[in-house]
Formats: sequence, C-alpha cells, structure tokens
Amino acid sequence: MNESRSIRVIIADDQELVRAGFAMVIGSQPDMEVVGQASDGAQAVALAESLHPDVVLMDVRMPGMDGIEATSRITSLSAAPGDATVSAESADDRPARVIILTTFDLDEYVMAAINAGASGFLLKDTEPETLLNSIRTVFQGNAIIAPSATKRLIEKMMQDGYAQHGSLTGDVARSGAVYSSAVGVSGGAAGNGAGSMTGIPSPAGAASDGSNTSRPAYTDPELDLLTDREREVLVEIAHGLSNQEIADKLFISLPTVKTHVAHILAKINARDRVQAVVFAYDNGLV
Repeated sequence: MNESRSIRVIIADDQELVRAGFAMVIGSQPDMEVVGQASDGAQAVALAESLHPDVVLMDVRMPGMDGIEATSRITSLSAAPGDATVSAESADDRPARVIILTTFDLDEYVMAAINAGASGFLLKDTEPETLLNSIRTVFQGNAIIAPSATKRLIEKMMQDGYAQHGSLTGDVARSGAVYSSAVGVSGGAAGNGAGSMTGIPSPAGAASDGSNTSRPAYTDPELDLLTDREREVLVEIAHGLSNQEIADKLFISLPTVKTHVAHILAKINARDRVQAVVFAYDNGLV
C-alpha cells in the first residue's frame, strides 16, 4: 500500500442524502478521499473508467443499470498504466474493489454481486468506524462480510443446496452479471471482522464436530498442498471466525494465523477469504 496518497473512493447510491452521509464520513479521514459520486450504475461505471478509484461503495438497487451489473463491469476494468492518479501498486492493472451496500443483511442480489466480483458487503446502517476500516481492508486486497450476516449466509447456502465447485441447485437468472439464488460466502476481513459461528445446522453427511464425513466425489488437487494446520485454519475461516478468534481457538499467535491464511490463499489460488470459504465447502471440509 502506498502511504503517500489517499485511498480513492467512489460512492454509488441513488439517494443523495445517503451519498452525502458516506462522503462526510470518508472525507473526515486523512488517508481517504471521495473522488466521485454516482446516482446509478451506468454513472458509476463511467466514473470508475475515468477516475480509476481504489474502492467503490455500491448500492444494489438503483434505477437503470443496477449495482450488480455495475459491479461486474467495474471489476473487469483495469487501472490505466502510467495514469498519474494511480499508485505504483495500482498500476499493475488491478481493478477497483467494490463494497456492496445494502439495507438487508441477506439479499439475493448482494450474493449475486459478490459472485460478479465484489469484495464483500456492508449494511447501510453500519457504524462509521466499521465502514472506514472495511474500506482500508478491501483496499489492502482482503474481503469483508457484514458480521451480522455471516451465520445467515451459511444457513442460506445449506438450505439452497450448494453444489460442487460453486454451482447452485435451483433456478439461476441472468441480467448482465451472473445472478444466483445464493452464493456461499462468509468470513470477515483479514483483520478481526467476523464473529464466531454457533448453532449452524450441519449439512447432509456432516458430523457433529463440523467435519464432513461424506467426502465429495472430487476434491481440488490444491487441497493436498495444505498442511494439517492450514486445513484447521481453513475450516475455522469457513466457520466465520476472525484471525484473532482462530488464534484463540487453536492456541497460536495472531501473526502465525495471518501467515497461515496467506499460505492458504496462495496454495488454493484464492483471491480472498470469500473464495477460501467456497473452496472449503466445495471440498467437504465443513
């Protein structure tokens, strides 16, 4: 992360008062700046193309192009090489990262947006400090999920029938980006965002300790690259535990957990903790 410049943020929401509120909070921080505001998805995409933001706060339901289609298009964009507004780190064609904003903590469209490439989602009534920390976390390349929704997301995934390799049973609708009835994602920011998972119903074939006694017919070869400890950490990530909670549960230090998480993501070729959770479910670890 380049400390010499601010995190460039675009806010996309069809309600002017909402945009103004977020802009006020973000503008109060010395390491952030709001470089643009959009009232619909098409405008958000246009601003992202011209302003090359680091993070986009995206409302889901907007007139015209909605937040899902806009997210898909924005995450497909690349930073312009040599652009004076793009840092050395960003100049490697890294697209802007999108945080979905929603009124509800479980929303089919939010899940579809994550499937389209968003780095996570937050509730609109989240505390200002949580919003700011989430922007920093996503800017650093990690994923965030509203802690209050973690348990419900896992339950939704199990109820709808999460199939092997990220496919879903049930109807799938499309509108530019991929719409899914639910996408199995969980986990907090790489820091300490998500709460513990308790009382989650076990899927078919799962033992009472959370392990899956009915192995899938196929497992990704990357699974064999993980050490026993890394598998333990991955299981806890899939249960929605934060790094600190994993450290406490496994009686290891926080820096050790962070090292394990970094190794896990590299070995399974996961972009972030969201994809790591999907990998864990695909391969019957939970």
